[in-house]
Amino acid sequence: MTLARRKSTAAVIRLLILDVDGVLTDGRLYYGVRGEQLQCFSTKDGHGLKSLAHAGVSIAIISGRRSAAVRRRCRELGIRHLVEGSQDKVRDFRVLAAKLAVTAAQCAFIGDDSPDVALLREVGLAFAVADAHASAKAAAHHVTRSGGGCGAVREVCDRLLAARH
Repeated sequence: MTLARRKSTAAVIRLLILDVDGVLTDGRLYYGVRGEQLQCFSTKDGHGLKSLAHAGVSIAIISGRRSAAVRRRCRELGIRHLVEGSQDKVRDFRVLAAKLAVTAAQCAFIGDDSPDVALLREVGLAFAVADAHASAKAAAHHVTRSGGGCGAVREVCDRLLAARH
């Protein structure tokens, strides 16, 4: 896909879907002494997501895991569309897209690993983070310069916002 075509595609995006582990976080899990699970999120990514939502783009998360930290982060960022424990990200995406009345061409997804490949291939604009698995990078239209949890989401948000102007 040419740069001009990607920019025009980016301009029609109405829904950005994110994976969590390796995208919103660096993919590492921390466990406290009581067994609690901790994850680290970038405030820069959060600001990008809020800016994109303010511009009228819906934000959703589809994750294969369940996490209280992710639910809390969604509340903080105002992300209303959260699918946890997904066994089939494409199916869950299709249900969400129908609910929001958007086409696949109007959707972007950021992924990082083999469970994300089918959804990367399904959406109109697919991003893989810089430190993604080779299979995710091969399925993406664009690979970010930043790694997961380290500004990759902000990079995508900034690109989508720039395309809207």
